[in-house]
Amino acid sequence: MIKQIDQQTPFEQHLRKQNLSENTVTSYLWTIKYYTENYEDFSKENLLAYKGWLLEYFKPKTVNLRIQAINKYLAFTGKDKMQLKQVKVQQKNFLENVISNADYQYFKAQLKADGNIEWYFVVWFLGATGARVSELTQIKVEHVNIGWFDLYSKGGKLRRLYIPKLLREEAQAWLKSIDRTFGYVFLNRFGERITTRGIATQLKTYAAKYGISTKVVYPHSFRHRYAKNFLEKFNDISLLADLMGHESIETTRIYLRRTASEQQEIVDQIVTW
Repeated sequence: MIKQIDQQTPFEQHLRKQNLSENTVTSYLWTIKYYTENYEDFSKENLLAYKGWLLEYFKPKTVNLRIQAINKYLAFTGKDKMQLKQVKVQQKNFLENVISNADYQYFKAQLKADGNIEWYFVVWFLGATGARVSELTQIKVEHVNIGWFDLYSKGGKLRRLYIPKLLREEAQAWLKSIDRTFGYVFLNRFGERITTRGIATQLKTYAAKYGISTKVVYPHSFRHRYAKNFLEKFNDISLLADLMGHESIETTRIYLRRTASEQQEIVDQIVTW
């Protein structure tokens, strides 16, 4: 029987050497822990049974994430030949649950009008920098002052997150008004760096308050909006791929597609026959 994986194992050390995100490491460790608690050993029969269970209860994308974790562990333990095949994910021909530009602008305006200035800037930073929420929580006053924040991708590739001039200048004025001259920009009520979960929860609370669908208000939705707006203003998908930190330009091509609501609007306007 395979021993459970805990946070002190060589497998975790192996994962961390690969510069994986904290969320990815946690997900991989959780997957292996779940498997070892529910299956006798890493036999082909048990692995296929686990895959069948995943297919029954989860979406293909989640299934593949779990399979990826299992395969990582199998490779680590020298059982490469037992690795599972990933399932095919059907690519949709539209973007789903992305906040519209009108709702994005309305959301910012309402937050500002109500004096929720920090959250006004949370939304603006997400929408105007293309930052992942985990990256947003790392932005410091020092980054705002110089206008960029250097990040390193999983493969060690440098990506510069630019803070556009209009946002930078207004953020500097706000930070000066609250006498914050250094450290993290976004703090919780205890004066500590805000968590990604805290941001996601509060955004949905404000969305409900302002009558915006909570389905389209989540941190990554604003990263999608950044990409869509960028291509509409400056149609350079190669540059956008670099700004987004995508390893492959194919990942960025999804933003050339319309959202489901945009498709509906176009059809409603032009199909009159």
